[in-house]
Amino acid sequence: MSERSTADFWFDPLCPFAWATSRWILEVEKVREVDVKWHVMSLSVLNEGRDLPDDYRKMMDNGWGPVRVIIAARELHGEQHVKPLYDAMGSQIHYKKEKDLPTVIATALAEVGLPADLAKYADSDEYDPQLRASHAEGIGKVGEDVGTPVVAFNDTAFFGPVITRVPTGEDAGKLWDGTLLVASNPYFFELKRTRTESPQFDV
Repeated sequence: MSERSTADFWFDPLCPFAWATSRWILEVEKVREVDVKWHVMSLSVLNEGRDLPDDYRKMMDNGWGPVRVIIAARELHGEQHVKPLYDAMGSQIHYKKEKDLPTVIATALAEVGLPADLAKYADSDEYDPQLRASHAEGIGKVGEDVGTPVVAFNDTAFFGPVITRVPTGEDAGKLWDGTLLVASNPYFFELKRTRTESPQFDV
């Protein structure tokens, strides 16, 4: 039997690239021996104080809500709710194209059976220290000049892999195998090419 691997996955529900990579990880779980742990990071935290285009700044200002609610759910109801809430929010945002984040939050909470009043934490900084700590843990593994997702493969972390289509079956497994291979080299840092499309999701 092959040795089990681990993946620690840091996400922001707003990020389509994190969503694509997270769906790949779910496919990997079907064909490889891997244990995945899910963590919140925040593009709003990452972009604090940065000079951003107006539209992106508005998105970052609004982006606090979903990550705050997930962290509040974790703190008040347990770690086991992080992944289901991410799945529910991500499905609303990236598959159903829901733009109204209060609607995303309310729908996700109902879907996973959590109290509706958790939505109030979208506008509360009560659990921001825990949010920032989760974010810092992930970003501290890769540096400030990246975004989401951050994934640690057997404790070696990278930004990415950045994908625009979600491989399935053995194709997902092969990408996992290659990622583990480069992660096993302590002197490997990056591969990159110009991206020519945004993530594409078939529901």
